[in-house]
Amino acid sequence: MSFPLQEYIASLDSACLPKILQVCSGVYFQGSVYEISGNEVSFSTGDIIKVTGMELSSICCEDVSNNETFELPVDHTGLMKVIPEETPYSTVEELVKLRPVSLDSCFPVTFTSNTKLTLDNVTLGAGATLTVLSVLENEDRCRCHVRPGPGQSSAEVNVPLGTRGEFYIHGSEESFTPREIATSPHLRSQRFRFENATMCKRTFILSPIYQISAIMNLRKNVLQFPSSLEMDVIDISDTCEDTSFVTPLSLLEVHSQPEQTFPVVVEVLEDPEMNTMFKCSWLSQLHRGTMLIFHQKSTSSMTVISSLKSRKPQQYFLVSKQYAGRFRRRPRGFDSVYELYVASTQTPGLKVSVVRNSEEVEEEGLPGLTVGERLEVIGCRKVQLPCGHVEVVVCQHLQDMDDDRDDDDDQDGEENNEDLIYLPLYMQGQFVELLSDNKKYTLEDLSQKTLLDVKAVTRDPELEKDPLLGFTCLRIEGTTLEPTIQASFLDMPDRCFEIPVQRLGLTVCCTQQPLPWSPNQPPKCSVDRVTEVTDRFLHEFQKEAAPITDPPPRPPKRIPSVPVVSKSVPTKEFNNIKMQNRRSSSPLPATTNVSHQPPPPPRKLPVIQVSEKRSTPNTYVGLKGTIKGPVRKEVSESDDAEYEQVDEMLLEMLKNAQETVSYY
Repeated sequence: MSFPLQEYIASLDSACLPKILQVCSGVYFQGSVYEISGNEVSFSTGDIIKVTGMELSSICCEDVSNNETFELPVDHTGLMKVIPEETPYSTVEELVKLRPVSLDSCFPVTFTSNTKLTLDNVTLGAGATLTVLSVLENEDRCRCHVRPGPGQSSAEVNVPLGTRGEFYIHGSEESFTPREIATSPHLRSQRFRFENATMCKRTFILSPIYQISAIMNLRKNVLQFPSSLEMDVIDISDTCEDTSFVTPLSLLEVHSQPEQTFPVVVEVLEDPEMNTMFKCSWLSQLHRGTMLIFHQKSTSSMTVISSLKSRKPQQYFLVSKQYAGRFRRRPRGFDSVYELYVASTQTPGLKVSVVRNSEEVEEEGLPGLTVGERLEVIGCRKVQLPCGHVEVVVCQHLQDMDDDRDDDDDQDGEENNEDLIYLPLYMQGQFVELLSDNKKYTLEDLSQKTLLDVKAVTRDPELEKDPLLGFTCLRIEGTTLEPTIQASFLDMPDRCFEIPVQRLGLTVCCTQQPLPWSPNQPPKCSVDRVTEVTDRFLHEFQKEAAPITDPPPRPPKRIPSVPVVSKSVPTKEFNNIKMQNRRSSSPLPATTNVSHQPPPPPRKLPVIQVSEKRSTPNTYVGLKGTIKGPVRKEVSESDDAEYEQVDEMLLEMLKNAQETVSYY
């Protein structure tokens, strides 16, 4: 039989919780909002609810005359009096069951019988007034005190509960608070009136409103809703004692469980998200209903490795620190001085070789580089260039063995500033790292440094197929601490894999299914130590890592200063020449005084012999710091004389040209 939720909860004793209820008629909130202020407001017909707690939140007062309702707080201090019932009771049992069983907790019940009562040893006439002293339910009788009256003496009698007649309950002068009325099942059946004179004419029926705590199947959180929701429920606790309410958990919530929870058999409730970060074999087997074994939880140090760009698509891997393969270093390539600087911060004493020529641009502070030059990065400094104060990478030339033998020993202990070269951070160039060792490294040896190029040369003996072998070059992107869960499928409990719980959206629930091995005899598990991931994983990892600042912008080009040459002033004869005379086709008059000789040929400019060098150092640099750049050589006097001869020759050519034009 169904009951209104408020009526059922009001009659429920909190000591008998939990109770399992089924919704017979659902309640829906208008709109698409299913929760308001943390309270559930919508239930569907057929929903199963397990009530786990209830707490009095307010008191509902219903006006008997017009059925209007309002709520009073639990701590309301107003007092109310009982209004006697106008409808008579037909039996004493009906009267007693609607009244309190324990008279110590409430007022005594006094009633008047309008009919003659014939008892075992006494007969009471109509109009007799009795007060119930005690109720003996096991004997189906109650002991009452007979008030003295006309033709009636005082006495105590036993009245059977099945005695029939017309019985009216007397009113009482005792007052009660709304909380006392709402928490007493016997007082709630009565009508009350406020002692306040302004509200004494209104009659109310009081009922409690509880805040219910409950759980539902496949609902993660504990539900909170008021008992005043207008829906009907059925108590199915007796028929559904073994019903289990599944609580969905994310992988992060499973990872937060205590150690004693593991190992445990879990069930996948929802398929993993489509846009996942993994490309491994076990991901395609995760579907709704799949059973997994979660062996243990941990926080593992894992290394992100990527293959370099080539004809094949790039691949990305998440490698566990237990990986037992070996690597050899591979030379790295750098496309700018800034990349060179970033690598030098993690690799002190970085040595590179230039693989592309670069011309010197004095206005921008760019030195010249030649293919094959070998440089060692010393550090980063701030220097004065023609374009301003900029940061540069200070490098030193590495000499060949033959050159080292020719050097004198008197330069030992002194820094050779002529071998220093200053590369601005905004300079473009191509360099390749110089490596001299052929040592095999473990992943732990290399994980402390990032952006290293390596090659896997020895496979992990624990892996049947090592996916890192076969790549000509791999790049170590960095390391990360990942909270992981070691898992396996139920049919292969010894083949385990690690699930990074922060990277995979998967919903599971813990089950009571037993583990597929004998107690205290877990199998020896082999764990996949290399997990293939997608480029999305790499992008997320790079976002979480410390961001690398962009290189400084290239300074604007400076317009070289051009010497101002004075314009030649045309002669008066040149101004008097008419356009028609210039266009005349008549031959020139024969004169003996004018000779038409061509201007003398220009002198050949002297060829300056430039000696070939490894690079053209930026000698104009003004270094601020301890490192000093080379000093620019002064121009010799012979070079000034050659420039003066060239200037005189140009002036003579201009003069001859003006005289020739003046003639025409």
